[in-house]
Amino acid sequence: MEGAQGSPPVSRSPVPGSDEPAGAARGPGGLPPGESEGCARPLETAPKKLCGYLSKFGGKGPIRGWKSRWFFYDERKCHLYYSRTAQDANPLDSIDLSSAVFDCKADADEGTFEIKTPSRVITLKAATKQVMLYWLQQLQMKRWEFHNGLPAAPDAALAGNGPALRLELEQEEAELEEFLCPVQTPPGLVGVAAALQPVPAQSSALQNISLKHLGTEIQNTMYNIRGNRQAQGAGHGPPGEDSPPSGEPVREEQPLPPNPSAPGDDPADSAKPAPKSSLTANLIQKAKRQNNTFPLFSEGLTRNRTAQEKVLALEQQVLILTKELKSQKELVRILHKALEAAQQEKRASSAYLAAAEDKDRLELVRHKVRQIAELGRRVEALEQEREGLVQTASLREQQVQELQRHVQLLMDKNQAKQQVICQLLEKVTQDFMQPHNRPPAPPDAADRDFLSQQEKMEHLKDDMEAYRTQNRFLNSEIHQVTKLWRRVAERQKALLMKCAYLQAKNCQVESKYLAGLRRLQEAVGDEASECSELLRQLTQEALQWEAGEASADSGVLSPISSEYDEYGFLTVPNYEVEDLKLLAKIQALEVCSHHLLAHEAVERPRRERWAALGELAPSAELKQLLRAGVPREHRPRVWRWLVRRRVQHLQAPGRYQELLSRGQACSQPATRQIELDLNRTFPNNKHFTCPSSSFPEKLRRVLLAFSWQNPSIGYCQGLNRLAAIALLVLDEEESAFWCLVAIVESIMPADYYSKTLTSSQVDQRVLQDLLSEKLPRLMAHLGQHRVDLSFITFNWFLVVFADSLISSILLQVWDAFLYEGTKVVFRYALAIFKYNEEEILRLQDGLEICQYLRFFTKTICDSRKLMSIAFNDMNPFPMKQLRQLRTAHGERLEAELQELEQLKAAYLETQASRLPAVPEACASEDELDGEA
Repeated sequence: MEGAQGSPPVSRSPVPGSDEPAGAARGPGGLPPGESEGCARPLETAPKKLCGYLSKFGGKGPIRGWKSRWFFYDERKCHLYYSRTAQDANPLDSIDLSSAVFDCKADADEGTFEIKTPSRVITLKAATKQVMLYWLQQLQMKRWEFHNGLPAAPDAALAGNGPALRLELEQEEAELEEFLCPVQTPPGLVGVAAALQPVPAQSSALQNISLKHLGTEIQNTMYNIRGNRQAQGAGHGPPGEDSPPSGEPVREEQPLPPNPSAPGDDPADSAKPAPKSSLTANLIQKAKRQNNTFPLFSEGLTRNRTAQEKVLALEQQVLILTKELKSQKELVRILHKALEAAQQEKRASSAYLAAAEDKDRLELVRHKVRQIAELGRRVEALEQEREGLVQTASLREQQVQELQRHVQLLMDKNQAKQQVICQLLEKVTQDFMQPHNRPPAPPDAADRDFLSQQEKMEHLKDDMEAYRTQNRFLNSEIHQVTKLWRRVAERQKALLMKCAYLQAKNCQVESKYLAGLRRLQEAVGDEASECSELLRQLTQEALQWEAGEASADSGVLSPISSEYDEYGFLTVPNYEVEDLKLLAKIQALEVCSHHLLAHEAVERPRRERWAALGELAPSAELKQLLRAGVPREHRPRVWRWLVRRRVQHLQAPGRYQELLSRGQACSQPATRQIELDLNRTFPNNKHFTCPSSSFPEKLRRVLLAFSWQNPSIGYCQGLNRLAAIALLVLDEEESAFWCLVAIVESIMPADYYSKTLTSSQVDQRVLQDLLSEKLPRLMAHLGQHRVDLSFITFNWFLVVFADSLISSILLQVWDAFLYEGTKVVFRYALAIFKYNEEEILRLQDGLEICQYLRFFTKTICDSRKLMSIAFNDMNPFPMKQLRQLRTAHGERLEAELQELEQLKAAYLETQASRLPAVPEACASEDELDGEA
């Protein structure tokens, strides 16, 4: 090695507790090449080190004040560590910069700035304003690099392995330069060169001591004393030669151990004799004896420039290769896990197929149960991670709002000061332009006045420049914090999508497990055995679904994670038959899975489109949006607008209250039937079954008001369910009343809810014709087994599927129905049969078909598929054809009813013409009673 020339190379290793080797990604104790000015990145291979002396405000009581601290940045952890001096072995504390924001105040002391973290605010002061701006810019860039995953490596490594990352960093630097001009590196005040400067003097030694970290202070003091003694005992020259000058602190260095595997590392270089300087020999011996995890900044040993660059390049290459090796190992580990999982799945499938006894198959079922539990734990862990990200995002948002308020305050102050400057300038101008208006003053007084005004202007200019600098920095800080917040929001969104996907997969696995239990039950039958008893026990456990636990596991992602959905309907129907209970649970899980998988891909864009829609007006775009379904938060507003379009010619202010008053004053013949049907309304909805709910009373008033609004109908069974759906969505009685009026008197044909239900019967015949046209195979199959669909479909049309579909699909049907009319009911009726056509065709018994048709609408869980069938696969579906079919079947039905009336009249006439004659031998019942 050669003697030290110029600035001696120094280094600082990672903080205690890090597993990074000393000098890794930092150079082997070498001083970085000359600092480049501004934001330009160095061309040499050695990376810059962010370190230097700053004053930190802290302490308690009489020792509260500014304390000199040595700060250095750890690129791997994004922490800013600080110690009392550069030679201390252990840091006093650290500042987490990953979630911190930076602030500087123009009205504070020169060089003062703040680092604000979620837990505390640290006030620091630099020696000059230039040093302060340099630290702020560098801390901003370090925070940006950490959040974007940039490696702590020089530009050479970036150019060879990460050009995209380097381009992103350069773009960020360019954006920051638009706000704040790049600050030149202050020579000797920052970087490793600052460690060679004397420690800033304090008024008293006690003031610089940290009582909060007294243990660390004692450790550092003992370490320095021990290091000094070792250095004095290891000297080869006279004691006077070994000791450094008294005004300069002793520097230490731990050289990087040679890497035998690194190519090009010549052993002869490492074996070169050291120079005969006593100071160099002292440092060599001290470096050999040093065995601490926190090496110090020191003057150290210098090497030949060429050898140093060579070693630096090799170390960077080793670092890059090490990172690549780690990533490859991780990839191999993931592939091993995937291969192992695939092999286990294959073995499980083979074992299931090869199992000869039910006991073995049950063991496989238990294995699936364990897999479900593991997936549940993974979902819980992801949920916790999501909550942490939500908290972090809220903190970032609060910090941004605080900065915005501070910037606004500074802008107001700046504007006020500019106004004062303008007024002073005008006053000075007037004084110079109109000297005759002023009384003559002595020459000395005039000079003093002029100098005073000039001094004030200089101060104001300085203040303006300080505020401009502060404003530019705060703009750059807000810009960068906003970008970081957006990145956190994107990561949170990605985690939510991942969590929803895992939860959907969990629901699918659980659904398959329950379906497997159901098939095993069917295979075992009613045989009394240990196997059947175990199956019954597993089924009971599966059906005991606690709403609280399910809600805690799934969080807010799934609206079907509790016992009731958002409108109060049971998510799992309460069937009495055990087999149907299991089927209902399977169906609920499938609905949950479909919703979770479609949430991010479908629900979020749909909500965004509705939010941007603005004022409602009839259009093709609105029709498509209504067919796709209205989000819950927009549905009440949209339904009120749709109802208003239908009944605006009937609405009058106070009409609903007038009808209620009439109902209270007079009795209505329909009142008794209304009271009977109130308790039958939606027994699977908590709003109509809970004794304390207000919905039954609201429903009673709505139906009573309608019976006075339309006395020709009064009340018809089915109107209670129509009004109940309107109440669940609109919540207001009057809005629900007008919605019922719109359906009965505007949307549905006349006589749809009359006593004869003529139009309802016509629509059933129209539906039969459309089914024969659109689904001929299905109609032929039903005709072969003599199944009459009107027993099922009549109620569909009468209550618009209110009892048939799950609530999410039902309300989507109503969204389009209130806008387009009755043809939507026909479209969805055809789509329901098309959706389940293959299942019905597989059934070969008329009784089985009728039983399946009783509940098959509840098995529909994919609303997008059903909507696509209704509005795409069923085309063409012209309204003209529907009117023609209604007219033809109406005339035919009218003729049949007239013929029936004629037959009835003829029968009554015949009966009246035939006087009943009692035979003489027979006695009437009255006579027999009299004789008895």
